[in-house]
Amino acid sequence: MDQNLDLPEDPATSEAPPQVDNLDALESEAIHIFREVAGEFDRPVILFSGGKDSTVLLHLALKAFRPAPVPFPLLHVDTGHNFEEVLRFRDELVSRHELRLVVARVQDWIDDGRLSERPDGTRNPLQTQPLLEAIEQNRFDAVFGGGRRDEERARAKERVFSLRDAFGQWDPRRQRPELWNLYNGKHRAGEHMRVFPLSNWTELDVWRYIQREKIELSNLYYAHRREVFHRDGMWLTSGPWGGPREGEEVHEKTVRYRTIGDGSCTGAVESEAYTVDDVIAEVAASHLTERGATRADDRMSEAAMEDRKREGYF
Repeated sequence: MDQNLDLPEDPATSEAPPQVDNLDALESEAIHIFREVAGEFDRPVILFSGGKDSTVLLHLALKAFRPAPVPFPLLHVDTGHNFEEVLRFRDELVSRHELRLVVARVQDWIDDGRLSERPDGTRNPLQTQPLLEAIEQNRFDAVFGGGRRDEERARAKERVFSLRDAFGQWDPRRQRPELWNLYNGKHRAGEHMRVFPLSNWTELDVWRYIQREKIELSNLYYAHRREVFHRDGMWLTSGPWGGPREGEEVHEKTVRYRTIGDGSCTGAVESEAYTVDDVIAEVAASHLTERGATRADDRMSEAAMEDRKREGYF
């Protein structure tokens, strides 16, 4: 009888395979996407607003190519209604990491007549044309964004590599299968790809990653005292976008922002979350995504985001 048979290992003595942490898996996937785009495209760019998702996106890009610098610039579509704290934070990051920043200012399009102010005063929907023209003028063929599938229904439909036609528009019927993390970057001249490395992350994943990596954010994401007024179920703050209107009483409250965008339609939430740990506990207990809770532009209709995405919005 053969005495050299391979017998199964004793479970008590065999070494268990290493457990892959969820954040490690998400980070690895995002870094793979960054490197895939760098290898497939000629002129990628990172859409950067200074918000938490785009800051995490930049952090991942820095890790993906370290010790080399990030091999593509940042693009910010500035509505002119941004929070000053966020613009300062954006500029500090750009300077610290010696990045190139391209800014498309909505105000420039308004000044020369290409766009007109909306009656409601919000400029968030006005970002689409400056974004598309900046992509065309700079010949960007891949545009990274911080969109996540858990944020909103239209974003849940989108692939990691999302093809946009020569007019920058999105057609859900042209979505491509993405099996086994294989991404199809093929596109015709004039078309470009929107790329979402954070697609499979949740808001809670983002905050746990910020905690683990000790990522610095704008202080608006943490509780602070601010004068606010109540409109459409949200606490808004006054700024260059106007407000409060007649009958809207100003209160000083302790608030923080879950998402940061155009100040005319981005609301704060009452909060005592002064630290990352506090925010994680608050997000874990929430039943609303940050966009659903504090973005007025997403409440215009059931298909508000999808309609804007079809036109070229991120």
